[in-house]
Amino acid sequence: MASVTPGDDLPRQHARTQGFTLGVPRTLTVAPDGERVVFLRAPSGTDPRTCLWTLTLADGAERLVADPAELTEAGGAGPDADPAEERDRRERARERAQGIVAYATDDAVRLAAFALVGRLFVADLDGGRVRPLPAQAPVVDPRPDPSGTWVAYVSGGALRIIGLDGAGDRALAAPEDATTTYGLAEFVAQEEMGRSRGYWWAPDGGRLLVARVDVAPVPVWHIADPANPDRPPTAVRYPAAGTANARVTLHLVTVAGGRREVRWDQDQFPYLTRVHWSRPGPALLQVQSRDQRRVRILVVGATTGTATTLREDQDPAWVDLVPGVPTLTAQGRLVQVVADAGAHRLVVGDQPVTAAPLQVQAVIDAARDVCFVATDADPMSQSLYVAGATGVTRLLDEPGRHTGVRSGEVVVTQSVGLDRSGTLTRVWRQGAVVATIGSRAEAPLVAPSPHLCTVGPHALRCALLLPAGHRPGSRRLPVLLDPYGGPAAQRVVAARDAYAVSQWFADQGLAVLVADGRGTPGRGPDWDRLVHLDQATPNLEDQVLALEQVALTFPDLDTTRVGIRGWSHGGYLAALAVLRRPDVFHAAIAGAPVTDFRLYDTHYSERYLGQPTERPEVYAHHSLLADAPGLRRPLLLIHGLADDNVVVAHSLRLSAALLAAGRPHTVLPVSGATHMAAQVVVAENLLRLQLEFLQRALGMEAVDGAGRPAAS
Repeated sequence: MASVTPGDDLPRQHARTQGFTLGVPRTLTVAPDGERVVFLRAPSGTDPRTCLWTLTLADGAERLVADPAELTEAGGAGPDADPAEERDRRERARERAQGIVAYATDDAVRLAAFALVGRLFVADLDGGRVRPLPAQAPVVDPRPDPSGTWVAYVSGGALRIIGLDGAGDRALAAPEDATTTYGLAEFVAQEEMGRSRGYWWAPDGGRLLVARVDVAPVPVWHIADPANPDRPPTAVRYPAAGTANARVTLHLVTVAGGRREVRWDQDQFPYLTRVHWSRPGPALLQVQSRDQRRVRILVVGATTGTATTLREDQDPAWVDLVPGVPTLTAQGRLVQVVADAGAHRLVVGDQPVTAAPLQVQAVIDAARDVCFVATDADPMSQSLYVAGATGVTRLLDEPGRHTGVRSGEVVVTQSVGLDRSGTLTRVWRQGAVVATIGSRAEAPLVAPSPHLCTVGPHALRCALLLPAGHRPGSRRLPVLLDPYGGPAAQRVVAARDAYAVSQWFADQGLAVLVADGRGTPGRGPDWDRLVHLDQATPNLEDQVLALEQVALTFPDLDTTRVGIRGWSHGGYLAALAVLRRPDVFHAAIAGAPVTDFRLYDTHYSERYLGQPTERPEVYAHHSLLADAPGLRRPLLLIHGLADDNVVVAHSLRLSAALLAAGRPHTVLPVSGATHMAAQVVVAENLLRLQLEFLQRALGMEAVDGAGRPAAS
């Protein structure tokens, strides 16, 4: 772990390190010959400038391949130096780093391509030479073909290719008008489906499948910059619940210039959720119905572009989209994950090969066998498994949370745990560690020590953080609930650093409770669907129950002084709590909350709540606006004015309803901030301001960093 910057405290350190992610190896690729691993890593725990590296397994040596500061004068520039499409892609991925944040390789992993401030670079991973190619700027999402002959990229909404010698730069598919693009993923694909790509090379390098996106049907919203009234608002196409999505079609394009549309029943299945094209077989598409209750896997004819149905899955609530599938084994057998018998089960061909308590989270490689990530009976932990001819084998029999990548006999694992800070990155061959990739991340200045417990009839997982050195019975502690509480993220996990911010709040004199309620990931499809058509009631009930049950075990918790904070869905839950259960919650901090799901996107809102025209009562139940007259407790609303995911209208409409009802509250608008607070000074001070709000609202005595009463 890297040394700590002098003068830091936790809020400053957390902001400077981007949540302790800078300096951690990421985006790992294993060469098929097992001789090298390619990865990204920032030079230090506070440097956001991510570089391209390789690890040679023969000698265990790490080599810096590409440093953005050496490649261009703008290499260390901020995100504003990138083209708008790249900034949008990073926002959807919650990418806060700078420099080289993505790359793609040929099949042999001898060539890497990446974009840097709109320019195209290629790196020879054998010799280490990096050079620019004279591609048409600005360049977005460059990808070599499998043979390493061409590099495809998107520029100006067109899908283009260029030879490695810099010749032959041309458009294979160009937009017909201002609302059309080729080769880019649309908003809901990036934000909600986990699909960030818009084109895919054929294994032979002679053809590509290219998504055409037409946003003309999507309503136009405007994101203003009130701090700079001389600037016009930014127009964005936002598909709010119940409104039109972008029209997405797929085209089979040849390097020679041929083109044919791939056709399927788009009236029934308008969402293109996955595309897979590998050597074991033909291209696969995964398409989804608008209500998300049906998913089809289609096979694309190699030359005709005809799509035929291979498999269809249905669910009365929704069909899950699982990373890494559909895919094919080396023998050409279909690999899928389906919800069945209380589990997310791995299915190879027509044969389920896993069962409860395993819950498959992602497939990371399919070859002679299938490597996947899953939770087991304890959803706080996860590990890597292999399903083969002899059954299912767990690769890492260690506590914690593990994920990784695999190619051939080489597996690279990344592990976190409760017994240590940081991420451990190890390279394995035939079950033995042959190398490690060093982390340059900083360790948190606090040492989280969560008390883990399981409570209530739903076996809610909880973590309680107490002030460092707290002695039972020495004092009563006001309580802060610190949830996310929604379907997209777990907060109670077997990872020490995940509790760093919660521990800092605890060290200021609070008992901080983190609880994962119904619908949070890792516990299977039956658990997930407990929030179908109603997230509000179970989400809030579970936080109340967790508080009541944990307070029985830890009597130092002062349940007459309870606050709650959260961001995004956690912000919604915080505002919901103080509005609907003021008998339990005495103050709330709601960051970027969804206050009315009719203002949130189609794919998320309609999955859980249905269509607003068909179920207006469901949307009314989830809206916070009608609850405004009932506010009796302090409420702090925080929202980035540049947020194009949960737009600031959510907080402003709630604020207007509160004002109309004469209910006092506080609004903190954050100029220039999106859904993630990327600016260091903003991220740092947001934590401090939240603490000050809680100290006032809960009648707390101010303490110093060690939990002692602060000097007056």
